[in-house]
Amino acid sequence: MPDQPLTSRGAATYQRLLDVATQEFAQHGIAGARIERIVSAARTNKAQLYAYFGNKEKLFDAIFFASLERITNVVPIDADDLADWAVRLYDEYLRRPDLIRLATWARLERRPVGHLVESHDHYDDRKLRAVAEAQAAGRVRQGDPFDVMAMVIAMSMAWSPVSNVYAATAQEPPDLHEQRRTLLRDCVRRAVAVD
Repeated sequence: MPDQPLTSRGAATYQRLLDVATQEFAQHGIAGARIERIVSAARTNKAQLYAYFGNKEKLFDAIFFASLERITNVVPIDADDLADWAVRLYDEYLRRPDLIRLATWARLERRPVGHLVESHDHYDDRKLRAVAEAQAAGRVRQGDPFDVMAMVIAMSMAWSPVSNVYAATAQEPPDLHEQRRTLLRDCVRRAVAVD
């Protein structure tokens, strides 16, 4: 099992490794990421990286699973307002485009079909229960709760770094983002509204 840093200096190195590796994996993917670039930019060495993470695959896992936790915690679902949830996801993709890129690399290089992660229940159960409860209360259209959730997430990603049409950036004019938020909010409301 990899070591955890015991000193403040070790914790700082550990965090630098995570920060640099996040950008490296987001830009180059798992296969294209280079340990040499990571340790150089993090101002450490391979021995330290391997002591903390074990290997490149485990380093990616640490970063990827932390990104999934971040999305779940920073943008918690509100099944009574899935339109607002979609807009908050849109905003998080603007703030942290690396998070969606990591998920894309995981899809391309690891799990091209099915759930993105084996432990999807850990990330989805609370969200699916919330959607099912809103459906049972007549506030969200009927359908498989997973499919409803997946559709809302897909709509939130319309302008994300994985869009095959247009990838938005936080540097674009604020009024343009507000137009997109308004459109997204309206489209999600219409899509999930009870008939």
